[in-house]
Amino acid sequence: MQKTMRRFAAAALVAAAIADLSGCSSMYTESASAGAGIAGAAVASKVTRNAAVATGIGLGAVAAAKAGVQYTERIVHRDTQNTIAAAAGPLAVGAVAPWASRHSVPLDPDEHGRVTVSRTISTGALDCKEIVFSVDRAATKNDAASSAFYVASVCRDGNTWKWASAEPATERWGALQ
Repeated sequence: MQKTMRRFAAAALVAAAIADLSGCSSMYTESASAGAGIAGAAVASKVTRNAAVATGIGLGAVAAAKAGVQYTERIVHRDTQNTIAAAAGPLAVGAVAPWASRHSVPLDPDEHGRVTVSRTISTGALDCKEIVFSVDRAATKNDAASSAFYVASVCRDGNTWKWASAEPATERWGALQ
């Protein structure tokens, strides 16, 4: 069993190293799934010879890896969203401010853009604003500079402005907030 645990640890380290080097969310996802599959197969081969049980162990390992990947992606997206909310919160309607997100773990690229308040939704006990934000891409050798625009809501939570959209720009964030 100790040998199995070493194999599992080695597979996890390989997946983490690949994810760290890639700076790419899809590579991170695939590396985690592959590592989980290898680890699940190693554990299953030591625990049982029953194909159905081994398949269940493998599928469980892959599902756990996928849940872990989605959790880390949600954290990265939440941090970016709250960065945008913090930039938008103090703005008056029509004012524009820059925003930028820097990720310590490169699952998503660092991004920047502009944010403006299009309207105040409510004031008083529940301060909320509708915002329009851009994600700006700098020009490269092969591509012209571009901006994509999205609409969201932000609300004040004490002294902090936070993202308040339940379905934030599905095109941008995918199924994950």
